[in-house]
Amino acid sequence: MGVTDKAKGSLLFPSPSRRVPGKRYLNIALRSLHLVGIAGLAGHFLYQLPTAQWLGFLWLGLGAGLAMVLIELYCDGIWLLQLRGQAILLKVFLLGLVIPWPVLMAPVFVLAILISGFFAHAPGHLRYYSLYHGRVVKALRDASGAIKDSGQL
Repeated sequence: MGVTDKAKGSLLFPSPSRRVPGKRYLNIALRSLHLVGIAGLAGHFLYQLPTAQWLGFLWLGLGAGLAMVLIELYCDGIWLLQLRGQAILLKVFLLGLVIPWPVLMAPVFVLAILISGFFAHAPGHLRYYSLYHGRVVKALRDASGAIKDSGQL
């Protein structure tokens, strides 16, 4: 089976990892839009503003955040096994707790912001650490399918 066949055969963990042209700049743009959305959404979580005042921000934050996740998953699902991906999943879980327990809105929102700030500025050896592998896994997969840790692709 050739490299092309392998890449086609594994949607989540392709070999080699897929690349997105201009990924860094696309992520910067999406992250900026995501931050605007989350800042506007604070009106709901912290001040219980009327829906019309924050709903557009919700869609902007969700859309940009989802786009960033999909880009990472498209490149290689290893992101799910790194602490940076697991932190995102934790934030989504925590924010989901607000649905059955609205009283948690403000503390959960603040905790999600703190988790975001920590992982956005944490050193690479922490962000790229994989509990599954028990080591830092920065790069993704090479042509043979082996997981590399020589640097971000």
